[in-house]
Amino acid sequence: MRYGGLVFALWIAFVPGVKAQGNLHFASLGDCRLESGQVIRNCRLGYRTVGKLNAAKSNAILWPTWFMGTTKDLLSFAGPGKLLNTSQYYVIFVDALGDGISSSPSNSTLQPRMSFPKFTIRDMVNAEHDLLVRELHITHVLAVMGVSMGGMQTFQWIVSYPTFMKEAVPIVGSPRLTSYDLLLWTAELHAIEEDPAWNHGNYTSQPKAGMDTAADIHTLALTTPQYRVEHTAPAQFPEFLKKSEEDTRRTHDANDWIRQLQAMIADDVSAPYGHSLQRAAARVRAQVLVIPSLQDHMVDPIPALNFARLIHARVFKLTSDCGHLAFSCELAGYTPVVQAFLAQ
Repeated sequence: MRYGGLVFALWIAFVPGVKAQGNLHFASLGDCRLESGQVIRNCRLGYRTVGKLNAAKSNAILWPTWFMGTTKDLLSFAGPGKLLNTSQYYVIFVDALGDGISSSPSNSTLQPRMSFPKFTIRDMVNAEHDLLVRELHITHVLAVMGVSMGGMQTFQWIVSYPTFMKEAVPIVGSPRLTSYDLLLWTAELHAIEEDPAWNHGNYTSQPKAGMDTAADIHTLALTTPQYRVEHTAPAQFPEFLKKSEEDTRRTHDANDWIRQLQAMIADDVSAPYGHSLQRAAARVRAQVLVIPSLQDHMVDPIPALNFARLIHARVFKLTSDCGHLAFSCELAGYTPVVQAFLAQ
């Protein structure tokens, strides 16, 4: 997930060797009908592919983006010697709805700004399914995987399309949010909406006060207190804060931020099943490896652990004080675990 410019910089620092490997492509899906009944008109999804699809079409891996991240941010996870070896796998990175690349409030000409309809994690997954089937002519994948909001989409994939994949790897994601998660995301939402400069989405420049406060809240929850104390001395704090806020305003659109926040706030794979996780879990057919961060202050690990028990998933626990960023800090530790899981 690219939770602001500073966050992106932190992740890149943890994952060396970032190079552009796959070109950006767009799939035109026509009108995407949402579960609310509304429609995203002229819906487009951005995507990048690396590696080669084999003749049997049995080596494809889908990886959707994290919150406010783009497919360009994900390229470092695939390649020779990386988490996903592109000599073995055909990796499809997909820009989730609302990230500023795929159809979003910031780039829609027919539904600009807040006229762009609210969408859900389930809507993201449905659009990605259309991309695979209609654009890439892929009707089954080896695996679906993703980080944070990408992990939320992964949980949704195994419930919405249970036979579409053999395996799934949700990393620091959740099948539904806890009240703690809802408090975090709602605080960010309120910070933007309560800024008069936001003007119901009709701003002439990024609403500074709202976006700065959202960035502050986000950065606070991204790691643990111990991590921040150890990595930012009080004397460095003003520069640290300034860079975080400026990078967020420069790289992200406030309306895009809001729509993806709202999608996560509504995240619940059990919603169509009377909010019963047991009923949602009964739909799962894939083999699943769940990777939570036990010190995660951004996406509480408890729902993922509970769902893992319900579906008899394998679990690999991240434990560092990096918090939500443990997926990057501990990448070397879980890489062989994921590689062995995918190769089974």
